[in-house]
Amino acid sequence: MNRSRMLALGAGLVFAMTTGAHAYDGSGAVNGGTVKGQVKYEGTPPVREKIEITKDAAKCGTESEGKFKEDLVVGAGGGIANAVVRIKGIAKGKAFPAGDQPPTLDQRVCQFRPHVVLVPAGGTLSVLNSDGILHNVHTYGEANPPVNKAQPGFKKQIQLNFEKPEFALRVECDAHPWMKGWIVVQEDPYYAVTDEAGNFSIGDVPAGTYDVEIWQETLGKQSASVTVAAGGEAVLAVSYPAQ
Repeated sequence: MNRSRMLALGAGLVFAMTTGAHAYDGSGAVNGGTVKGQVKYEGTPPVREKIEITKDAAKCGTESEGKFKEDLVVGAGGGIANAVVRIKGIAKGKAFPAGDQPPTLDQRVCQFRPHVVLVPAGGTLSVLNSDGILHNVHTYGEANPPVNKAQPGFKKQIQLNFEKPEFALRVECDAHPWMKGWIVVQEDPYYAVTDEAGNFSIGDVPAGTYDVEIWQETLGKQSASVTVAAGGEAVLAVSYPAQ
């Protein structure tokens, strides 16, 4: 084998090893379908616990103002907010949404907004500080190196990079210990976070039968199966038993 061939193979091997998180082919889905549905809680949900505000009340509010923990948020109709729905095993399909701005995670009124944020693997997350006080961005990743950065009030935005898929990284603020959120690093665009009513929708899904993974930070993971017809719509209903 000549030297140029060996160098090409070596470069290809390095590329495969360093970009394994980006093996997904986003060149497009032809006549894809939609998976939509709702994630619900069966029975009466537990009473949400109030947050104890221990500092910076002028910016963060007080316990009497009704701040509640977000580890399990169930709407009036039983829908679970902030659950992640992931369609597994799609090697080729739609591209990640185009845009000039990366996804954002805001620190606003001493809470992370959104509570769960999706970030493409190899992409950037903009972390905002809308409160104008000292926050601290502390992630607890395993596939991705942990981050522990102070973000003073004058530093309105910092950028974090996440190279490898991870489902999911906890993010906290050491300055305000009640602040907790989640970062999901996607290996492909077939993820969704449920809205306040527990609803979700994932479009441009190539026709086929897939395993679906549902995750909620308190209730854990569930699995389901869905079959998507070309150009069709599949409805997936998921429920968690009362705890």
